[in-house]
Amino acid sequence: MTRGPLNQKPNLEALAEFLKPLNELIVKANAMTEGRRSDFFNHLKTTADSLSALAWIAYLGKDCGMSLPTAHVEDSWQMAEFYNNKVLVAYRNKDSDHVEWAKSLKELYLPGLRDYVKGFYPLGLVWGRPATASTSAPSSTLSVAKASPGKAPAAPPPPSTPLFSSETAAPHPKLGMSAVFEEISSNKSVTSGLRKVTDGMKTKNQVDRTFVVSSAEKETRTSSPSFSKAGPPKLELQMGRRWAVENQIGKKNLVIDECDAKQSVYVYGCRDSVLQVKGKVNNITIDKCNKMGVLFKDVVAACEIVNCNGIEVQCEGSAPTISIDNTGGCQLYLSKESLESSITTAKSSEINVMVPGAGPEIDWVEHALPQQYIHAFKDGQFVTSPVSHSGG
Repeated sequence: MTRGPLNQKPNLEALAEFLKPLNELIVKANAMTEGRRSDFFNHLKTTADSLSALAWIAYLGKDCGMSLPTAHVEDSWQMAEFYNNKVLVAYRNKDSDHVEWAKSLKELYLPGLRDYVKGFYPLGLVWGRPATASTSAPSSTLSVAKASPGKAPAAPPPPSTPLFSSETAAPHPKLGMSAVFEEISSNKSVTSGLRKVTDGMKTKNQVDRTFVVSSAEKETRTSSPSFSKAGPPKLELQMGRRWAVENQIGKKNLVIDECDAKQSVYVYGCRDSVLQVKGKVNNITIDKCNKMGVLFKDVVAACEIVNCNGIEVQCEGSAPTISIDNTGGCQLYLSKESLESSITTAKSSEINVMVPGAGPEIDWVEHALPQQYIHAFKDGQFVTSPVSHSGG
């Protein structure tokens, strides 16, 4: 199927109206995860968080505040995968239908949607040119060839050659983006205004495979999270539902103050930074962070810490559940309101919980959560108890 340019690029108001049905669907999905948790909370949370991946179509350029479409799909699923993995673990030896559901949902996004976007729209949707746009002068073709340093300019086309190309697609099959461009160029109505590409400008005839691109395009490519080990720093509200705090390094004054109980906070890839969340949010997830401090007021559902090292978290209000998974070194400060929180740990070490002291002269009392256990078989079943150390 040929994929040519779409209609003229919309403005922000038109884009918001176009995305309204998707946004309403995401709001409804998130509403199902709030309040009292059902037995299928992880299923619902996975589905709700993954829906934001569909908003890749909102990418309008490097200044729109979004990652490139491929990176946006990957980042959106990354948040959903945390809960998807919980489904896999919970039903691994219980019900294969749930395991198959979790695997199928992941394949729908990765590699499904990701590869589709990467293959056809890596830089976003292709918009048609405005009707008033004029065709560039033919002399610009030669100027592009001359712009390549250290290369002899390509020979100009013969005088009898028409300005617009009438060549058909190459007979040899191509792979990846070459196949996409070949398919697009086969649409005569789309390419009727394109200039002829000389042999010297074709990729297959360039020895070092270098490209002459504008400085703006170079900046877009180098800043893409999908092409770098660590993406650009983020502190933004996405789709009105999720605060994304990503790749912050050495920032001690990160603050989220305009939030509500229907929003979530996702902290990812931060190091040596401090984040303060003022107000009540639905849940907070801290993922793959090192030497990170998070101070929050209240959460409706849970505060989850996963794949972290050297984390300090302080709850000034209430948090029904605090989950610590695959984390080494976590200092947890609880207020009097959060002493009834349920704390779960898995594959974690050096977990210390600080609670308010009983008297005015004692600020905090430290409690180390056990990380070693004894499993003894008694009365037909295993009984687990923490290891107690004694010594003088």
